[in-house]
Amino acid sequence: MEMNIFKDKTILITGGTGFLGRALTKEILKQSPKAVRLFSRDEVKHYKAQEFFNYNPKLRNFIGDVRDYPRLKKACRQVDIVIHAAALKRIDLIEYNVDEAIKTNILGTLNLVNACLANKIKKAVFVSTDKACSPVNTYGACKFVSERIFTESNYSRGDIGTIFTTVRYGNVLESTGSVIPLFNSKIKKGEDIPLTDPRMTRFIISPKQSVELILNAIKYAQGGEVFVPKLKSFKIIDLIEILMKKNKAKNKIKMVGIRPGEKIDELLINESEIPRTIKFKNFYVILSSIRKQKKGRKPIYLSKGRRMGKMEEYSSRNYLITKKEIKKIFKNLEII
Repeated sequence: MEMNIFKDKTILITGGTGFLGRALTKEILKQSPKAVRLFSRDEVKHYKAQEFFNYNPKLRNFIGDVRDYPRLKKACRQVDIVIHAAALKRIDLIEYNVDEAIKTNILGTLNLVNACLANKIKKAVFVSTDKACSPVNTYGACKFVSERIFTESNYSRGDIGTIFTTVRYGNVLESTGSVIPLFNSKIKKGEDIPLTDPRMTRFIISPKQSVELILNAIKYAQGGEVFVPKLKSFKIIDLIEILMKKNKAKNKIKMVGIRPGEKIDELLINESEIPRTIKFKNFYVILSSIRKQKKGRKPIYLSKGRRMGKMEEYSSRNYLITKKEIKKIFKNLEII
């Protein structure tokens, strides 16, 4: 990653002690920032983050909840860039705790936006999910609304000076709750491997790719866009068979059925978004449906990118690769 957009800058990451937060912090620290503020409500994770980064003096640990506007407002003081990754993410549990999801994932996002505006933050990036695209569950619906909050905030408040933008992708390989650590654990213990549905597909995105997309959003955003990575996808059943063969295992695969709110395929760009989607470099840029061209230079993704063209939707079922290709990609990523 050649970009140096964080030099001498102060960066705030909400949810900063989580898997993505640590991956972002690791990359940001390479670029000589002034400070990196990790905002999270879990003091144990703050302690572990301090240890993980060897008590780096550029790290600041802010214990707080995105539901708490005064705390967020204080955390945003004299910050240049905000990355909003805090959220309740467990799809199945959220289906039974809708009100709590709204308080954190929607109202927390509103608090973050208002804290950014109050402190005249230069750029803010919202980390969304494939679940927000044509949502069918509470988590996706909350993220869908939060995407709209970020988009609308660029246009409804006059010349605010803050650029709000969004990145959207699925589960990151090796992240908390991802399938590879789960499957490997089951294989080693000789237990049945749970599979919700043999048709299930998922996009492949590594921690490095997810961080790179966020950095590109910060670099190229003009306000109101949704940045989506160009990815390949795989069948979950193929991954299980690869891991079993690697470990010479004979575990049984147990069909457990689709969990509440779960999708068979990941969807990153839906049919209605295709006409306003631009291909640029190794990602797509979905333009806002309420977009107004801001004064100044035309965004580079418009001048050098091209329209996506005719396509039904950007779904993981349409970009499947073979088991041989999966194995090669995962070996290159040093995951298997």
